[in-house]
Amino acid sequence: MEQERKNNMNGMEMEKGKKETGSKKGVELTLRVLALVLTMAGAIILGVAKQTKIVSIKLIPTLPPLDVSTTAKSSYLSAFVYNISTNAIACGYTAVSIGILLMSKGRRSKGLLMLVLLGDLMMVALLFSGTGAAGAIGLMGLQGNKHVMWKKVCGVFGKFCHQAAASIAFSLLASIVFVLLVVLDAIKLP
Repeated sequence: MEQERKNNMNGMEMEKGKKETGSKKGVELTLRVLALVLTMAGAIILGVAKQTKIVSIKLIPTLPPLDVSTTAKSSYLSAFVYNISTNAIACGYTAVSIGILLMSKGRRSKGLLMLVLLGDLMMVALLFSGTGAAGAIGLMGLQGNKHVMWKKVCGVFGKFCHQAAASIAFSLLASIVFVLLVVLDAIKLP
């Protein structure tokens, strides 16, 4: 009787462990899909950001202003190109890691878990660096820099600046999701 009760308890504990593992896998899959969507959106929004405006330039105070067509594109700023690249790399990595997660139906080996953890850590560093670079240039465009006489450009290129800000927000959220994935991966490594 005592042995039968222990067997039933072990069976219930095993079932509970399976549910917890399945639940963790579901949370991980949800976070990875969210990271995929956020990085893809961040790369696409900034990648297609472009705005053309007619800007009046006054060269000499006595002459009338000269109207010049000016375009703002993300490819004109290396920090924005870097942010697009980091988002694209993280998006590709996330697609591969989702494939690994779905193909490993049972428990993954410690080596594979460690590899995914290192990949997630690299994506955290990459995304935070790309977000920081793009954020710094975006802030420069928003506020200008009176010390070097750089003018504010977001007053002229408002749509472009809003798209850049949205992309930076998506990148920052993706970075935070990857931090959560690192924590989740670290919990799985006993």
